This record gives sequence, structure tokens and C-alpha cells, in this order.
Amino acid sequence: MALSISAKPRSFHELVDAYFDDYFQANPSQATSVGFHQYDGQLEDFSLATREHNRRRALEYLAAFEAINPRTLSSLDRDDREIMIATLHGMLLDEDRIQMWRKNSDVYSSIVTEAIFSLIKRNFAPPAERLRSVIEREKQIPRALEQARQVLQNPPKIYTEIAIEQLPGNIDFFKTTVPDSFKTVTDAALTAEFKASNDLAIAALNDYLSWLKTDLLPRSNGTFAIGPENYRLKLLYDEMVDVPLPRLLKIGYAQLRKGSASLRRNRLARIDPNKTPEQVLKDMEKDHPRADNLLSSAQQQLDGLRQFLIEKKIITVPGGTQAKVVETPPFARATTFASMDTPGPYESKATEAFYNITLPDPGWTKDKQEEYLEGYNFPLLSNVSVHEVWPGHYTQFLWVKNNAELSKVRKLTAAGSNAEGWAHYSEEMVLDEGLYHDDPKYRLAQLVDALLRDCRYIVGIQMHTQGMTMDQARKFFVDEGRQQPVVGEMETKRGTGDPTYLMYTLGKLEILKLRRDYQSKMGKSFSLQDFHDRFIKAGSPPVKIVRRELMGRDGSLL
Repeated sequence: MALSISAKPRSFHELVDAYFDDYFQANPSQATSVGFHQYDGQLEDFSLATREHNRRRALEYLAAFEAINPRTLSSLDRDDREIMIATLHGMLLDEDRIQMWRKNSDVYSSIVTEAIFSLIKRNFAPPAERLRSVIEREKQIPRALEQARQVLQNPPKIYTEIAIEQLPGNIDFFKTTVPDSFKTVTDAALTAEFKASNDLAIAALNDYLSWLKTDLLPRSNGTFAIGPENYRLKLLYDEMVDVPLPRLLKIGYAQLRKGSASLRRNRLARIDPNKTPEQVLKDMEKDHPRADNLLSSAQQQLDGLRQFLIEKKIITVPGGTQAKVVETPPFARATTFASMDTPGPYESKATEAFYNITLPDPGWTKDKQEEYLEGYNFPLLSNVSVHEVWPGHYTQFLWVKNNAELSKVRKLTAAGSNAEGWAHYSEEMVLDEGLYHDDPKYRLAQLVDALLRDCRYIVGIQMHTQGMTMDQARKFFVDEGRQQPVVGEMETKRGTGDPTYLMYTLGKLEILKLRRDYQSKMGKSFSLQDFHDRFIKAGSPPVKIVRRELMGRDGSLL
């Protein structure tokens, strides 16, 4: 049983334990994902009464963490206390002001699907045991989706459209992937019970899809923009960044102009000075894997990238099996190009790591499929592999997994500007350190990907605080980011529900400044490997926290 707040825990660590016990009891599918399996047969309760109960608990925990005198704590615990306070403020900001839970119908169908996916994608228990958990969760899906109908109010049209676009993939997942995952189970009674629960889940998702189309979509007249003040607070709580929005936007445009100039002057001319930038990019984009060997092409890149890190002493490479390249799950394809799916930090038995890549939809026209695959040309695919695996997300995960001294707070919380900032920083850094021997095509791909992140930075701020329309955002990605229209469409959709996806460029800039400052501090004793090891050893807290721990004090982030 979770420790009651009213019991006044004697220590900071007891309060942390109590908080996460309560949190995972309320979010059982997330518990499965991080490696806590005591709630594998439970599914989230989306009712207003439960939501209000969880909100009150969050307020109680916030008061309890704030009541702890930081002077009584070690320096690391003081930082962890600050992380917990910011985390709770961020949760309450979404609960009370941003309220995605009232607007985004895809949240609910995605959670119930991910709740089942988390039980089948890794073999942390025998198939029959995991199937029993699947059955218990599937039985609760109709209730969960009915609760979703009760709480959704006046969503923006784009959110409902995304949910409608995603749901056929969710339904197909239950029709095919889930049954295929338990073919080895021979218990007749258990498989019969599973068929009944799975049919129930499929019917509930079909009913939810029909309701979205006929009921919710016609009355989806809300706005996706969260507004300037909510945007400011979200950055403050999620990323510990308090830079005023006008200055942030100025920094973003300066970065975009710098990247565009570098792409034109320093790289395109080296490849073919007689061609326009558009012609050079088009030639590079034509050199891409086919849809049927895209996954294997990415897999082949990974061993070479890992060896480069070791030979060049870029970062200490922890032990761990190679990541496996797989197709993005069907319920996540509408807004995801590529992603890294690592086992939870407390998962002790099933340690497979999956590098997800979204294949072109076979239902698209040949021309649209070709356009999409051009975004996976070989140099750009390598850049994605650096970002997702070596030395990006997977490397950072391995450090968390293998660091026995890392606190529970650091293992179970993460700031996007650290995690995504590190992965994005890595793309440029490895080329600077000699990957591919400064081949201009690989540098060109890195610059194009950086332009994409710079566009996210600007579009996120302007769509949510300055009235930029989706059409203007799509055009911005194509014209300023040199992206294919299909990518511009996907990125714009993502930005409506992911306001602070500026975190990639924002985090990269924070890390670059911290590296310069740390190098000045260390002088001749500075080494890149030492900096990277110390940075990544801290987990993925806001860069402000890592800066404090490396520099010994707070300082300017940008």
C-alpha cells in the first residue's frame, strides 16, 4: 500500500517512494513500461472522480516536497527535490489549464492500445501469464473509452481527425498483432477467454471510432493553441527554462538563418557547385533504400556507429545488446517518423530495445511512397540512427540502466530538452569528430535535419502563441526547412498537440553552451569524453540541473 502523505514521511526518499507508488497505481500501463509489473492486470481510470482524486493527491505531494527544507538534503537530493516540484507543477498545469485530457481523443485510444502493447512487446514473463494480464486489461477497455466520451469537450478538429486516422491501426493491432503474439499458448480455456476479451476490445474501439466520426468530429470546434502564458509555464516546469518567448523566438530564427546559410555556402557547393540547392538535395534524396529493405539498411548502420564512438573516445559505451530495428507500431504511425523504444529502467528480465522506423503506407500512391522514402535517403537515415541509437537515445538509456547510483527521481523523470537535445546535439557532434570523414552529403543531411528541428522550434511557438495557421506551418516546413510536403504535413500535425517540440534545438543549444563553459572551466584538462560521460551520467533532468552539477553553480542556459 502506498505511504499516506498524512503519515508525514520521515525522509525525502520516503516521500519519493510514496509519490511513485501512488503515481504508478494511478497509471498502471506506465508502470508496466518502466518495469513495475504489480499492476499489469489494471487499466487507467479516466473518470472525472478519479481525475479529481489524483489532482488532490498531486497538490498534497507538491506541498509535502515544498515543505522539506532543502538545506537538510545532499546536493543531489536538493536537485531531485527541485525536479519533483517542477514535475508536479507541470502535471497540474496540464490538469487545470492546458487540459489536453479534455481535448485530445487520441490520448485515450492510444493509452488503451499501448497498455496491451507493453504486455506483448517484451517477454518479461511467460506468455500465458502475460496473456492473463492482457485479458484483464482488455475487459476494462470498453469502460475506459466510455469514460473518455464523458470527459472530451469541444476539441480542436485536428485532434479528432488524428484520432480517426490512427484508430484503424489500433483496431488492426488488436485483430492481428495481439493474437499472433500468443499463438504458443495452448490452454483452451485461456485462449477462449482471450478471444472473448479481444473481440470486446475490438468492438469498443470500433464504437469509439464511429462516435468520433458521427458525434465528436462535427462538434470539434476548439483551438489547439495553448496561449503565451501556458506556453511560458510549460517551458518553466517541464524544461526549467525561463527565457522570455520573444527572445526564444529570436534565437530560433537566428539558428534557422545560420543553418540555411551553412547549407548553402559550406556544403552544397562542395557537392556540385553547378547545381542549385534544390537540385543537389533532390539528387541526394534519390539515393534511398526501398521500402522492403529500409529496416535492414538501418540495422546495418548501427554496428559501425557504435565502433566509431569507441575508437574515437567520444563517450564511454556501456554494455548492452544492440538495438533491433522494427516497424513503428500501427497506432503511432500518423505522427511518428522514427523513435526509440527502450525497456523500462526497472525492467529486469526483458531488455530488448527497439528502434522504430515508420514505413510508407502501402495504400499511398507510388508517387507519395517515393516522396516519403526520399526522406530516408542513406545519409539522412544515418543521421536518424545517430539520433535514436548511437550515441543518442539508446546510449543515454544504457547509462541510466547501468548506473546503480542514479536516484529513482532521475530514473523515472526526464526533460525533453535534455533527452532530445542530447540526441540532436549528437548528430552534429559526431560529424565534427570525423564520422564519414567529412563527406559533404552526410553533413548536408545533418543540416537538413537540423533545419527541420529549427522549424519545429519556430512553428511550435508561433502556432501556440502567435496564431500561425496549420497551412502556414506546412509551408514553413517545406520552404524554410527544405522538407517534403508529406513530412511537413506530419510535422504540423504533431506540433498541434506537442507545443514544446522546440526542445530539440533548445536542448542542443543549451548543451553546446554548457560544453563551452565547461571547457573554459577545465582548461587543458578538458576532454570531450569526460564531458559527455559526466553529462549523460546525470540522467535526463533539465539541462539547468546538469549545468549546476558540472559547473558548481547556476548560470545562463543560452
